[in-house]
Amino acid sequence: MNVVVLAGNKKVNSGSVDTTNQNELTARVENKALLKLKDKYMIEYIINTLRASELIDKIAVVGPKDQLEPIIGDRVDYIVEGTDSIVTNGMLAMENFKNDKQVLITTSDIPMLTVEALEDFMQKALKMNADLCYSVVAKANNDKKYPEVKRTYARLWEGQFTGGNIFLFNPAASDNCKAFVEQMLEYRKSPAKMAMVLGFGFLIRMALGILTINAVQKKCEKLLGIKGAVVISEYPEVGNDVDKVSDIQFVEKYL
Repeated sequence: MNVVVLAGNKKVNSGSVDTTNQNELTARVENKALLKLKDKYMIEYIINTLRASELIDKIAVVGPKDQLEPIIGDRVDYIVEGTDSIVTNGMLAMENFKNDKQVLITTSDIPMLTVEALEDFMQKALKMNADLCYSVVAKANNDKKYPEVKRTYARLWEGQFTGGNIFLFNPAASDNCKAFVEQMLEYRKSPAKMAMVLGFGFLIRMALGILTINAVQKKCEKLLGIKGAVVISEYPEVGNDVDKVSDIQFVEKYL
């Protein structure tokens, strides 16, 4: 399977952190993908994991080409110049794979991602035969493996979940859901905002903890005219992204 890696210009949030902390200075880079973690740039951890998987064929990375080329140019097939829009970036990179039935999409800020976690998601997602598969991780699994990490969770009927950062997408569905996916990506760490986009009834059911995963999938299908599916991953690594300085300290502990 071919894969798109999103490596656009997004900073690490260093708010409410001691400015004397050396890690904060390290975090003041224009692009999270180019953040140095131990001896590698963050983007390198993702590329190395993808290349170690026998399920991955070609890799297209979208981001600042002049900065990415010297670092990963010899390990990827395409580097596409990015824009300010994460979804537009994804669409630009997918032009290389527009005839594919399914393309894997991952962000570049989940350096703890393992081959096992990656392939588990892919195998589950392919069985669902959907246009868009979205990964989520149960709070119980995250707390068990990484009790010190703090994430935002949505309370559903099936439990509490946080959004993951890997997706399976059918390029043919791009025109149907570009605006919607952009909004969902923007709101993925705010369950209330996501529910408001899907409807007020969703907000109420989410507040009561009675909204089901199946209901979310059906609503997406109704709004977009495509088949959506949620993949519950047993691997917290798909959702433990680097958004703030404290995340740097956390992931470096396990890299």
